[in-house]
Amino acid sequence: MIGLIMFGVTLMLLMVGFPVAFTFAGVAVIFGTLTEGIDLFGFMPYRIMSVMQNTILMAVPLFIFMGIVLQKTRLAEQLLEAMGDLFGGIRGGLAVSTILVGSLLAASTGVVGASVIAMGVISLPVMLKHNYKKTLSTGVICASGTLGQIIPPSIVLIILADVLGVPVGDLFRSAVLPSLVLVGSYILYVLIVAHFDKTAAPTFESKNSHLSSTQKYLLVAKAIVPPLTLIIAVLGSIFTGIATPTESASIGAVGSLVLALIYKRLNWNMVREASIETVKVTSMVFAILVGATAFSMVFTYTGGDTLVEEFIMSLPAKEMSFILISMLIILILGFFIDFVEISLIIVPIFYPIALSLDIDMEWFAILIAMNLQASFLTPPFGFSLFYLKGVAPASIKTTDIYKGVLPFIVIQVSVLASIIIFPAWYGFNGF
Repeated sequence: MIGLIMFGVTLMLLMVGFPVAFTFAGVAVIFGTLTEGIDLFGFMPYRIMSVMQNTILMAVPLFIFMGIVLQKTRLAEQLLEAMGDLFGGIRGGLAVSTILVGSLLAASTGVVGASVIAMGVISLPVMLKHNYKKTLSTGVICASGTLGQIIPPSIVLIILADVLGVPVGDLFRSAVLPSLVLVGSYILYVLIVAHFDKTAAPTFESKNSHLSSTQKYLLVAKAIVPPLTLIIAVLGSIFTGIATPTESASIGAVGSLVLALIYKRLNWNMVREASIETVKVTSMVFAILVGATAFSMVFTYTGGDTLVEEFIMSLPAKEMSFILISMLIILILGFFIDFVEISLIIVPIFYPIALSLDIDMEWFAILIAMNLQASFLTPPFGFSLFYLKGVAPASIKTTDIYKGVLPFIVIQVSVLASIIIFPAWYGFNGF
C-alpha cells in the first residue's frame, strides 16, 4: 500500500499548489528513503542520463520553438480573418471558421495557450458583436484551441511515444483520422445548433464583403498556403520516411523562421524572446520528467505497480475492464492535474499491464491523447478555461465558459468511446 499512499500524498500536494517537478522528486526521496534506504537512489544519475540522451525527446524543444515563433507572427489573426470572409455568410460560419483555424494552429504551432488566447482576443469580440451566444462562442474557442493535443505534431504524442515505446511517426499517422473525426464532430455540432436555434450563431458581413468570390479565395489562399506548406513539410517528411520526427522538428523550427520572414516579422528580438520562452517551457517539461522518473522508480520498488496489476487481472473481461478503468482514472485526474504529469506518472503505471494484455500500443496511446485533451476543458482546473477568462471581456462570466465547454467535453468523450468500441474503423487492432 506504500505506493498508493505515495500517489495520494502527491495528488494532495499538487492540489494545494506545490511545484509539480519538486513534488514528484520530493515525495520519491522521502518515501524511497523511509522504505528502501538512501542506496535506492544510487542509479538515479544513470536514469537521468538516459532521459537526457533520449533522441525522441529532442523533438520537444524544436516543436515548442516552432510554435512560439509562429505565435509571434500573428498567424492566428490572418487565418481567422480569411476564414471569416469565407464562411461568414452561413449560420454558425464564424464558429466553423474558428474551429478550422484552431485545427490549422494545432497542426502548425501546437501551443494550446497561444491558440486559445489568440482566438479569444480576435474571434470572441467579433462573435459577440454579431450576437453569437456567449456559451457557444466560449465553448468553440476553448475546444478548438485544445486541438493541439491530438492533431500532430503534438508534444503529448511525442511524450506518449517515448513512454509507451511506439515510433513517433506511427503515432502521428495514427492520430490523423481520430483528430479529423473530432474536428468534424465539432463543426457538425455547431451547424446543428445554428440550424435549430436561429439566434445562437447568426450570419455576419465581413469587412471584405464588397470583394468578389475570386478575390476572397485569393485572400484565403494567401493566409492558409504558407502555414499549410509548413505542416505538409513537417508531417510529410515523417509520413514518407524522409526524416525522423526529430529531423522533421528541425525542419519545422527553420520553417517557422522562414514564415516569420515572409510575414515580415523576423527580427533579432523576436528570435531571442522565442528562444528564452522555449528554454523555460522545455526546462519545465524535463524537470517534471526527472521527478517522474524518481517517483516511478520508488513506486515500482514499493510494489505499487504489482498491486494495480493484480487488481486489473482479477476483473472479468480484463482487457476491456483495464481500458475502461484506465480511461476513467485519466479523465478524473484531468480535472485536477496537467497532461504532462499524467503522461509521465500515470501512463508508466498502466504500460506494463497493457503490454501483458497484448493491447495495441498505438491504439492505447491515441485513447490517452484524446482523453488528455479533455483535461484542458474540464472544470475546475482546465487550462483553456483560465486562458480564455484572462482575455475575455468583463461581460463573459466564468459560468458562461463552463457551460460553453460542456457540450464539447461530451463530444470528446463520445469520440473517445467510438475509438474504444470500434478500433478497426480507425485502423487499430484493439485487443
